[in-house]
Amino acid sequence: MTSQLVQSVDWLTIAPPVLTAAVALAVLVADLFVPPERKRLLGRTAIGGLVAALALLVPLRAGDRSTFCLTPDTRVTACSYTADHFTLVVQLLVLGGALLTALLSLDATRERPPAGGKPSPREPLPAGEYWFLLLSSAAGAALLPASRDLATLVVALEVASLPAFALVGLKRGDRMSGEAALKFFLSSVTATAVTLLGASFVYAATGTLHLTEIAQRLDDVPGQLQTLAEAGVALTLVGFAFKTAAVPFHFWVPDTYVGAPLPVAAYLSVVGKAVGFTGLILVTVVAFPSYADVWGPALAVLAALTMTAGNVAALRQLSTRAWSAVRLLAWSSVAQAGYLLVPIAAAAYSGNDQVGATVAYALMYAVVNLGAFAVVALVARAHPRNRIEDYRGLYAASPAAALALAFFLLNLAGLPPGIIGLFAKVTVFSSAVDAGLGWLAVVMALNVVIALYYYLRWTALLFRTPEGAPGEVPAGAPEGAREGSVALHRSAPITLAIALTAAAGAVLSGYPQFALRFATTTLF
Repeated sequence: MTSQLVQSVDWLTIAPPVLTAAVALAVLVADLFVPPERKRLLGRTAIGGLVAALALLVPLRAGDRSTFCLTPDTRVTACSYTADHFTLVVQLLVLGGALLTALLSLDATRERPPAGGKPSPREPLPAGEYWFLLLSSAAGAALLPASRDLATLVVALEVASLPAFALVGLKRGDRMSGEAALKFFLSSVTATAVTLLGASFVYAATGTLHLTEIAQRLDDVPGQLQTLAEAGVALTLVGFAFKTAAVPFHFWVPDTYVGAPLPVAAYLSVVGKAVGFTGLILVTVVAFPSYADVWGPALAVLAALTMTAGNVAALRQLSTRAWSAVRLLAWSSVAQAGYLLVPIAAAAYSGNDQVGATVAYALMYAVVNLGAFAVVALVARAHPRNRIEDYRGLYAASPAAALALAFFLLNLAGLPPGIIGLFAKVTVFSSAVDAGLGWLAVVMALNVVIALYYYLRWTALLFRTPEGAPGEVPAGAPEGAREGSVALHRSAPITLAIALTAAAGAVLSGYPQFALRFATTTLF
């Protein structure tokens, strides 16, 4: 009897990424008809669409829905899209990160250079193209955690990545932006090619694209296809290692972050990283558990190398170098990628529950890193070269901004009052110990100590008295700002982004179980 294949479609289940994509198209079409003086409406529409997409996660909170399922005559049901708790948490992170990025981007898409003056660093980005690209990338990023077959996984990965290339290079006439986009493009295309080659090998060896079926069939691959399957697994993992900026595939990060518009750098540091780690979790834990003895040690070594390289490079950043603040955050994000790899490696030794520690750490990292970038974006309005030295005396000009940045940096360092940062690092550390990876736990502890130096050095600079001759306070500086201190040009959207991230960090610090409970819950 011929197998009957019935495909089910649950529109509510796929609503968050679909709505995000629909708003992206609506913004692109509206850009053709909206007059220049009303372009800010496009940004508000984009923000409204992201808020609505986040609201659509509420009806799915049970985490028990699937769609695009193929049901043969057998009892096995394979679905291409699954909205389980893992999917919902990552979609919350992705869409929330995109929303905060949109707030940071409002000024960048509507400000004009001074009349009669040469182009400034605040020359506006093209609104229609920017919002379309940001929402398109967010739609792909929201689709990826729900993907449960290799085809959907790769498509979602590229939908998230391709618009990001253009976002990085969207600054008109900026040589650094073009170079950054080219480096990002070349590294991502290489990663995609390697991933596709690996996926094709896995398909050839197993005859299926669905992750759960791959996991079953890899246990019984014919001998003549064993080498092909092993090569496919290895190549797929290498491709996702590019996406996560793991060493030695991290070379594009600092130049890309510096050359990109600051909101885009913030987006890549959180949402782009979440995309890579989500894909890595799905292919390792769901599709390739039978090869845990291969990818477990490999990821453990990558984790150690990545956190060490990132922290050492961040340690060497000169505070007087142009764009050193962004470079430090870029290298810090590489180091954080190393920490995020630890629980995935641990899952190879002690079960899928360890993956929850990566999700918990990613939630903490997303909130505080976006908050740090928000303060950097605020300071960059007055100091476009964005040196760490430019933050000297920030407390004198804006106590709230200085305290917020100090809170974010202390969270990244894992120090009080950033309780969520401390607990997240302890959770990741515990996952390594529980998995018997004592050497990796030691490496992580040493790296946390190294990171304390550059995080605390920047934090201390915020409260120091400015050195040298009193400087001119730019027009628009807040009243009471002392001469020689950092003078800030206020921005309501950026201030709102700082307030939201600070509030979220405070809530997570007061109630860390909200994030850390994922460390002890099976997500799949």
